[in-house]
Amino acid sequence: MERVYLTRAGYERLVEELEHLKTVKRKEISAAIEHARFLGDLKENAEYHSAKDAMARSEARVSELEDKLSRVEIIDGNDIDADTAYIGAKLKVLDLDSDDEIEYTLVGQEEANAVEGLISVTSPVGKALLGHKEGDIVKIDVPAGILEYKIIKISR
Repeated sequence: MERVYLTRAGYERLVEELEHLKTVKRKEISAAIEHARFLGDLKENAEYHSAKDAMARSEARVSELEDKLSRVEIIDGNDIDADTAYIGAKLKVLDLDSDDEIEYTLVGQEEANAVEGLISVTSPVGKALLGHKEGDIVKIDVPAGILEYKIIKISR
């Protein structure tokens, strides 16, 4: 079984989502199913079928989260060199082609959110940055071509 690597914050988000699905969402969907049953014939009851589909999706997500949380390894950064890019590290990089400074936080796949600057260590950029130190120049092969970044700063 493959380990799921998460930061402490990512782990807590998944635990909160699981708790919400099990307590709040299950009750909401059950109430919607009960309401739809009172509307009559279940064979042609769109509300009933919609609520049942929502329940199936929610329960699938519960199973997925329980599986992932059973395989989680929390990376908190205390055991890792502070000057090396690993999960949980915040990096400031300089794009050597455009002279733009970009900030990334390296996270596990479950936490990735490009809009927030959270990049997965399994993505091309994340993989390439792993293990490097401040001052390193990293060439990254991405579908759009080759990126060339210089790591300016690493923090936790």
